[in-house]
Amino acid sequence: MPELPEVETVMRGLQARLEGRVLRRAVVRRPDLRWPLPPGLAARLTGARVTSFRRRAKYILMRLDSGWSVLIHLGMSGRMLVEPVGRNDITLHEHIELETDDGWRVGFVDPRRFGSVDLIETDREDAHRLLVGLGPEPLDTAFSVATLSAALEGKKTPIKAALLDQKIVAGLGNIYVCEALFRAGVSPVRLAASIPGARAKRLVPAIKQTLTEAIAAGGSSLRDYVQTNGELGYFQHAWKVYGREGEPCPACPRDNTCKGVQRIVQSGRSTFYCPRRQR
Repeated sequence: MPELPEVETVMRGLQARLEGRVLRRAVVRRPDLRWPLPPGLAARLTGARVTSFRRRAKYILMRLDSGWSVLIHLGMSGRMLVEPVGRNDITLHEHIELETDDGWRVGFVDPRRFGSVDLIETDREDAHRLLVGLGPEPLDTAFSVATLSAALEGKKTPIKAALLDQKIVAGLGNIYVCEALFRAGVSPVRLAASIPGARAKRLVPAIKQTLTEAIAAGGSSLRDYVQTNGELGYFQHAWKVYGREGEPCPACPRDNTCKGVQRIVQSGRSTFYCPRRQR
């Protein structure tokens, strides 16, 4: 599933092409994705002007001059394709198509149909059932050592599981939690309650740095992920531990004191870390 940097990359690609443009044509080719689509979605989009974009966690919000926002979740395999009108035929599994007044088209392609699209009044975005209760954005100033420490106080779950809890911090996923924990030198199996204090002071900037670098690199390239311009992201070349089981730890000396990157399973997900570095 695309994580925060991938979603941010897609949102910026959409913003560059759609912001300020009128949607002169909208086509909806099926009644549902993961959930039923809003009734009359195509008619409500046709003729609307896109005023701005916002990302909240792993969701994209496209705001319209009608006072409504289109909430988009890419799901497991969803992606947005942006291209000039008439350049290509309709892509397989393209369920929603938008065409702008300046000759561009956007297609929402989702083979597995785990994505979702909904409409919500713009001034009530944060009350949507998928957004209400989300924690702070990890790149906002509201996410700080103090707020993370307070959220983890007394928690008996492993820190990795706690960081994946969207009520503690919004938008973090498996890959970037592994990477941030490695940078901070914190073991993924350490109890969350032991993080407040010195470890939180290392972890918060590690999370922000990891996400910032990934966004700058255009997001990570997973099997189903492509950017809106069709190019794959490339942050995976900068992964320190994720997917590198058995490889030497990039931060440890090359001697027999480190057994390299190891993989364990936590809550059904792979965790990659260096037991020597991360404690």
